[in-house]
Amino acid sequence: MAAPTGRSGRRAWAALVPAALLCLAASAAAEPGAEPGTAGFDVRPGGEVHSFSRSLGDYSCTFTYSAQGGTNEQWQMNVGISEDNGLFSCSIWRPQGKSYLFFTQFKAEVKGAKIEYAMAYSQAAVGAQNDIPLKQEEFEVAETTVSHREGKFRFELSKLMIVAKTPRDEL
Repeated sequence: MAAPTGRSGRRAWAALVPAALLCLAASAAAEPGAEPGTAGFDVRPGGEVHSFSRSLGDYSCTFTYSAQGGTNEQWQMNVGISEDNGLFSCSIWRPQGKSYLFFTQFKAEVKGAKIEYAMAYSQAAVGAQNDIPLKQEEFEVAETTVSHREGKFRFELSKLMIVAKTPRDEL
């Protein structure tokens, strides 16, 4: 499910998501057996399909893409788990804000959890610039994936955020 519709739903997610992502990012570094902090990777143009993955315990996030134009760009990925193990997050972004690559496709997939919230952005916040979200028709959110929508995606991507609910054993 993408961002909830309606004013009150948007306000609730607008307050919840940044706080949840900060908590999840902080806990990722402290989690035993976790890859500490944020991992950097190169997004490479050339039209070939590339992937980058990170795992944390039973959960993983994989970013798969194809891009054209320019030269390699440095991107980052962070995965985290909430203190109560109820949420898994995956954030993928270009720290410089706007990507100058022409993305022909993208998909982020989580394993071990189901997506509760996801958003894609054409520009990531940096300095005085704000996040600029893609239009809802440009991407689609399924149970475990966020991907471009063929024929609607305008080839700009600079950030992806996913918050997924982990399975819980009920007593």
